[in-house]
Amino acid sequence: MVLKKKPSEPWPLITGEYETGNPESPVAVCSCGSHLKGSALLGAGAGLVGPCKTENIGIEKMVANIVSNPNIRYMIVTGMEVKGHITGQAIEAFLTAGVDKEGRIIGAKGAIPFIQNLSEESIERIKQQVQPVMMMDTEDMGAITAKIKELVSKDPGALDVEPMRIEIKEGGEEEAETGPRPMAAEAVDIMSRMRLMDAAVTNNGLLNKFQAGIYAGKIEGIALGLTMILVLFGIILKMVGGQ
Repeated sequence: MVLKKKPSEPWPLITGEYETGNPESPVAVCSCGSHLKGSALLGAGAGLVGPCKTENIGIEKMVANIVSNPNIRYMIVTGMEVKGHITGQAIEAFLTAGVDKEGRIIGAKGAIPFIQNLSEESIERIKQQVQPVMMMDTEDMGAITAKIKELVSKDPGALDVEPMRIEIKEGGEEEAETGPRPMAAEAVDIMSRMRLMDAAVTNNGLLNKFQAGIYAGKIEGIALGLTMILVLFGIILKMVGGQ
């Protein structure tokens, strides 16, 4: 019989777009930008299922809910990647490499991968407690539920520690107390570049559609011309044969 611990009360600590199952399950599922059918994943044995769309506050909330339940030992990271935030890759980088002295997730490629509400102790706890299982860019429920069942069968038992409680302060709370906080110059520069990239992608898509339309028109014109030539050629042959 593997070790099981009683999670915090209440559990999960932080509200969000998630569904819960057996609190003694060793598996949590993060679906990133996808909204997968929670009942099927919970039925396969997962204890916590939900999306995570941002590479900062989203990851912080996820960590708070996991370290408050030492029974969770695996984090399946699946679903479709979140454009701009690249949350799935940020979660993997966070769980394997942690953060630097500035609070930036080491190796994360998202727009603003900065952790502000987690202590060094909580970061070390999540890295010690949870093993990431990467299944990015899939919404195959069969594959995901099969992986859940496999991990449940390998349950190593709870991490032998007490549940950790983490308080997450969101931007709105801080603004209410201290007024609006100016955005860091680096963040402004990153967001500006992201907007330019989005505009470039949109323009390229429109240009590709336009070029595809021109090409399709050329093909249709050639096909129509050949058809007319063949029809005329047939008429001429018929007239010559009739004589």
